[in-house]
Amino acid sequence: MSNTKITLVSPVMKKLADYISNSPRKALPRDVVETTKHHVLDTIAAMVSGTKLLPGRMAVKYVKTLGGKREATVVGTRIVTSALNAALANGMLAHSDETDDSHAPSLTHPGCGIVSAALAMAEREHRDGTSLLRAVTLGYDVSSRLSYAVRSEAFRGLGHSTHTMAPAFGAAAAGAALARMSARQVRHVLSYTAQQACGLSTYTSDVEHIEKAFDFGGLPARNGVAAATMVAAGCTGVDDVFSGERNFFIAYDESRRIGKAPNPRLLVRDLGKTYEIMNTNIKRWSVGSPVQAPLDSLLEVIRAAKIKADDVAKLVVRVSKLGANTTDNRDMPDICMQYLCAVMLIDGIVTFESAHDEPRMTDRKVMDMRNRIELIGDAKLQKLLPERHGIVEITLRDGRQLRHHTRAVRGTARNPMTRADVDEKCYHLMAPILGAKRARALCDTVWRMERVKDVCQLRSLLQS
Repeated sequence: MSNTKITLVSPVMKKLADYISNSPRKALPRDVVETTKHHVLDTIAAMVSGTKLLPGRMAVKYVKTLGGKREATVVGTRIVTSALNAALANGMLAHSDETDDSHAPSLTHPGCGIVSAALAMAEREHRDGTSLLRAVTLGYDVSSRLSYAVRSEAFRGLGHSTHTMAPAFGAAAAGAALARMSARQVRHVLSYTAQQACGLSTYTSDVEHIEKAFDFGGLPARNGVAAATMVAAGCTGVDDVFSGERNFFIAYDESRRIGKAPNPRLLVRDLGKTYEIMNTNIKRWSVGSPVQAPLDSLLEVIRAAKIKADDVAKLVVRVSKLGANTTDNRDMPDICMQYLCAVMLIDGIVTFESAHDEPRMTDRKVMDMRNRIELIGDAKLQKLLPERHGIVEITLRDGRQLRHHTRAVRGTARNPMTRADVDEKCYHLMAPILGAKRARALCDTVWRMERVKDVCQLRSLLQS
């Protein structure tokens, strides 16, 4: 009599695992490849700029204590450590502030966790640039669909964190693809990831952004790489964590409280047809997402009407209620609506430096402008989420009134940034740290990623 256990695998798990396992051999549409390069470069630039911020410095300090086999680079440093440690550090670097990308429909910041994990695994496995791009695209697809499947908005409303949980599955999928795993190994990777699935929305109370950087970037990147490398080392696991008795979705079924049950079928809906990286936003400004639309509006008004700060008697800013709650007179400059709008009016632009200039928040001229700014959480704009609208209403000292409504933020899927836009943003973030020559070479290399034979070739450009 055979002792072999027959395991039933659901159609959803079979389709998902097969898709992940086959993804390294599937060419992507040209526009998807181009957009993926945008997000890889944007996330690397966020890592580099993060080396000068407190969360990034703490991540580097911590990883220095861990040692580790020389497999992958901690971006912006001379550290080469294990893929797991590098993913953790780079994830935190990428979300050291609000420079990284975001996927509004799934309520996630995918790049900081997924690109960090994919970069570390690509170095570990000595994969080429095309493999890296395909793995990153795959990670965004899996991350967003996991969030949809658990009913992201209601899920987060109960105190869970989609930002932490969903990108871990994206990071794991990218890692499994780069490790060239079979479908059965992929299923085990997803099971190990599910066991590590976690995250609370308490990050909103983190005044120094350090734990938030871990929650959004370091944790999902590390957990995804841990799952992939454990299975690569021969560890086996549960064949289908998404179905059967006591499965992942039963554990996170909040239907009695929110009225909507999880839907595992959303994990595989339109896989290979809809690429979620195309629906992911890149930030024009290195500030919190709710501030993006008002800054776009202010810049348009300043340029069209040629106004200066001294011309303004009052500024009313309208965003969603959630956006207003997140940004109202916050202590951190890069998510303080009143401070950033004041800087835009005074300087005519918001740079990375001004968005992180904490002492300037109490400057006399800035405070005078801030006192003329009213922030309103608008119920009508709340209903439009996840689209982030912003309205500015300016009353000038001469009595004129100006208004601008941004409906599609620059950098969103409805109003995407061009390659030149992304290049300019990323170069100016990296040049002060890497040097102009190296920053230029790194940008150019990412734009030619298909020519990279081994991602380890990027190491000399990634190091400070």
